[in-house]
Amino acid sequence: MKKLLLAGMIGTSLFAVSCSSVKKAETSQNQRVEYLKLKGDWQIVSVDYEKGFKIKPFDEGADAQCFVGSHWRLIPNNYTGAYTLNGGGACPSITQPIKFEVKDGNTFMFKKIAEGTKAKQNLAGYSLTITNQSTDQFSLVQSVPFDGNTVQVVYNFQRTGMK
Repeated sequence: MKKLLLAGMIGTSLFAVSCSSVKKAETSQNQRVEYLKLKGDWQIVSVDYEKGFKIKPFDEGADAQCFVGSHWRLIPNNYTGAYTLNGGGACPSITQPIKFEVKDGNTFMFKKIAEGTKAKQNLAGYSLTITNQSTDQFSLVQSVPFDGNTVQVVYNFQRTGMK
């Protein structure tokens, strides 16, 4: 009787573990589908934030409005990409390689990759929240701490090519 009870407990445990693995695989696959929607060429069409603040995103030394019109290429299959600021006026002309990933389906994390270094050598990066995602547009929301408060900076992207 003890052997039968033990066999039943082992069978139940194996069933629970296998169901849990299937559920994790489904969740992972669904997140990958959302992640792959980011593949392609994008342009920031607007940057929204409380205008009383001077925002200089991603340590570029450039005003947030310099990012309007910037081109972003995202390649999810190898987690690489780059963004290019067009320059002009007080805005610098920059092309910055990045390494990125999407965690939990809505957290876009990236780090800038300096020439001659590997991604694993750079431990600093940025974490933004993906919102309003569709096939041809999405927004990234960055929470910037300031004076005990948080300023929300919203980067609105529009697809320009390659799906």
